[in-house]
Formats: sequence, C-alpha cells, structure tokens
Amino acid sequence: MHLQCVLKTACIRGVRAVPVEVEVVVSRGLPGMTIVGMPDAAVRESQERVRAAIRACGFTMPADKVVVNLAPSSLRKAGSGFDLPIAAAILAATGQVDAAKLREYLLVGELSLEGKVRPVPGTLSYACCAREQGLRLAVSYDAADGAPLSDVEQRGVRALGDLRRCDFAPLRFPAQDARSDAPDFGAIYGHEAAKRALQIVAAGDHGILLTGPPGSGKSMLASALPSILPPLDEEERIESARVHSVAGESVEGILSGVRPFRKVHHSTSMAGLVGGGSPVRPGEISLAHNGVLFLDELPEFSPAVLQALRQPMEQGRVVVTRADGSVELPSRFMLVAAANPCPCGHYGDPDIACRCTDLQVARYQGRVGGPLLDRIDLHVDVWRCDPASIIEGAHRTGATSEELRAGVREAREFASWRRDALGDARSRKTDDLLRCCRLDERSKSLLEAAARSMNMSGRGIARVLSVARTVADMAQSRDVGEEHLVEAVGFRVRRGS
Repeated sequence: MHLQCVLKTACIRGVRAVPVEVEVVVSRGLPGMTIVGMPDAAVRESQERVRAAIRACGFTMPADKVVVNLAPSSLRKAGSGFDLPIAAAILAATGQVDAAKLREYLLVGELSLEGKVRPVPGTLSYACCAREQGLRLAVSYDAADGAPLSDVEQRGVRALGDLRRCDFAPLRFPAQDARSDAPDFGAIYGHEAAKRALQIVAAGDHGILLTGPPGSGKSMLASALPSILPPLDEEERIESARVHSVAGESVEGILSGVRPFRKVHHSTSMAGLVGGGSPVRPGEISLAHNGVLFLDELPEFSPAVLQALRQPMEQGRVVVTRADGSVELPSRFMLVAAANPCPCGHYGDPDIACRCTDLQVARYQGRVGGPLLDRIDLHVDVWRCDPASIIEGAHRTGATSEELRAGVREAREFASWRRDALGDARSRKTDDLLRCCRLDERSKSLLEAAARSMNMSGRGIARVLSVARTVADMAQSRDVGEEHLVEAVGFRVRRGS
C-alpha cells in the first residue's frame, strides 16, 4: 500500500507568506508519523494535535507509517498553522475526503484536540499568497485579521469535520468604521508655532523633534498629529494591515483608513523596535508603516537602539539578516520624538533653574547622536504656556485639527500636481530637490549662507530643501522662495541646546 497526496499551504517570512507544499505518503511500516522539511518545535508538535483531531471528528488515523514533507526543505517552517493542511493531506491520501476539492485551496489553521480550527496570525498575508497562486483560501472561521481582496475567495473552516463536504462558509471581515481617538489640536492651548510645524510634518511626511521641559505639552502635541493626517488609501491599508496581521494585532482601525500611531517606551529593545527574533517578527517601526512612530523621552533610549533607526529612515525598509537568509520589512513612517533638554528637564527654562552641570547636559544630549539628529527634518522648542491662557482657555481657541487638516489636504493635492509638473521632492538627492524647488539666485545665496553658518552637511541641506518645498506646497507656490527657505532653515536651529 502506497498512498500519496499533495496540498498547498504557506509559511510567514517577515510580512510575506511563502508558498509551501504539504506532501504526505502513507505506506507499510512501523506505525507512526514523521514530519520533515526543517520544521520547528510547534510544527513537530502538530503530530499529536493532528492525531487527536482526526479521531475526535470521526475520521480514522491510518495505522501505517505516515511521512509528511514540507517543501521546499530549505525553508525553515514555524508556527502551528500547518496543523490543518497536514491533517487534510492525511485524510485526502487515505480517501476519507475529496482530494480534488482540497487542491483548490491554500489551507492554514491550528487544530484543537477536539478538531476545532483555531486562527493563526497573518490571515491577510495568506490571502495575498493564495491570490498569487491562483487558489482559494481556507482558514479558521474565527480569524479576525483578514480583509476583502479582489481575485481571491476566502473561506472559513470551523472544524476538521467540515472537510467531508468542503462546503466552507465565506470568511467574515472586521467592521471598517473605527475612528482615530487622537485629541483635537483645538483643545491644546497655545503652541501655535509647534502646531504649524506639525502641519508641515503631516503635509510632507517629515520627521520632527519636540524639545522642552516636563509638562510643556510635547506628548499631547505628538498625540494629536494623527487627527490631521489624511486617511490611508487602499494600497496603504493593505500594506499596513499585512504587518499588523502578521504581528497578531488588530487590523480594524487600519482597514478603516486610520493611520497607525505607535508610542514606543524607552525600554524597548532593538529587536522590539526594528524587528527580529526567530522567526523574524515585525518591530515597532514596521507596525508604524504609513503612520507615525512616537519616541517619547528620546535620550532615555539606548544609543545603539536609536542608531538602528538611521537606515530605515533613509530607505523606508529594514533588512533583518539571519543565518537562513535576509528578511525585508516595510518601515516608511513619520518619526515624532520628544525630549527633555537635560536630565532634570529645565535647561534653558526661563522660570525654573536647571540643576544639571554642563557635563551632565552634554552627556544627556549626546545620547541621541548627531547622525540621527541630522536625519530629523524639524527641531522645535516647546515651552510651558502661561497659566492664564490655560485657565481662560475655554474662552479662546487656536488652530483646530479641522483647520490644520484642510491645509494638509490642500498641500498634498498641490504636491501631487507639482510632482507631475516639476519633479518629486521626496527624493533624497540634492540635485532632484534643487530641480523641483526652482530656486532663484537670491534664494541660492541665502541657502548657501545658512549652510555655511550652521555647518550643514549635505544631508542637512537636502532636508532643508525638502521642508522648504513642503512649505511652498502649503502656500501653493510653484517655486520655493526666500520666505519658504527662511522658515525651513529656522526649523534646523536647535535653540534649546
């Protein structure tokens, strides 16, 4: 007796699902099951779950030698999502279910000992893989991290017994009606200069560092940024939702168009921030893809962890290398950082004297590192508001999120037209930026003088040009003028240091 069946499944690698074939051979020999193909501990443990689930659902476990091969053998297999395809392949090989129908599906799911199919992270990535393979997707009916995709049929399996008829119910998807819970800028009194800076950040996808004493409103300002960001478009929703799906986090808000906002604690490890582990798991910078990464108390982070941000900020992706290969993770985010100017927080404070020595201040500010600071486009000092403006704030309001959001929308619409007509200012190349900024001789002289006086690097000059182009877009100006350059240069000055 020699019975064989081959079914399709997939394995998560980074944020992508890589196709895997489950090959099962049932032949004469000592009873038992062997799984080969570089399985990890969770895959090897599936033997007992599969046996118990098959018997619990009224099927017969073959009393012969069962060999399961997960191909390609060079790819390390991890996770419990192989339970369902392994059980299905065994049942199909022994003729207990229809193999022809199951070959139409990409099967993923964990089995309980009673035969119920449990969800595993990465449903959206599995759906993308099924679409690429021209297959239908079959996962747990309770999966809550999927999304409707064109050209792929997604079905839910409640229990292993459903394989008898292969009549799976359509998969349910999360409701797409979530809204951002970010505070409104109108509730933040004063700080009009910081609001203007954050509007520029939102309009041009820039990075910003807010520096000021404790209680000055840095965290509140940063938390309000998502309230003026445009919603995710369809492609961005799928990109961001895939990352959150693989990480086992909710995708409801992402699929509703709400941009991710990740507030990271300073105790976070390098793997937690940029991604890592075995298998490789997305870090916070990938979970912030197409959204905002907020690092509060920036100097409190490990310097090594902060320096790991440099390459992702430049390239919009991070590559994690392991012995079995490299994994690429998306990481295009807006960096918003907040920092105290010194350990006690009052360096430069006009009202409270600083208790730190010059050496302590220099060490504290040096923890962030010049290369990272050079990559942050805007540097803004945030000071405490006058108590009277807070107490009487109910009678006075500054710029609201609705007003700022309208300016962001108009700037992005103008920038979209301008890219087609004049070039893309999102390029990191100075020549490309100069071409789309269209500086006149006076503006070039101004930029050169500022660069010399502030000892700007080539990257710093490019950052100034990029911010100036965004400021010009907000004014709906084809050319970058002196007033736009002056404002952009002003955001490179670190007054609190």
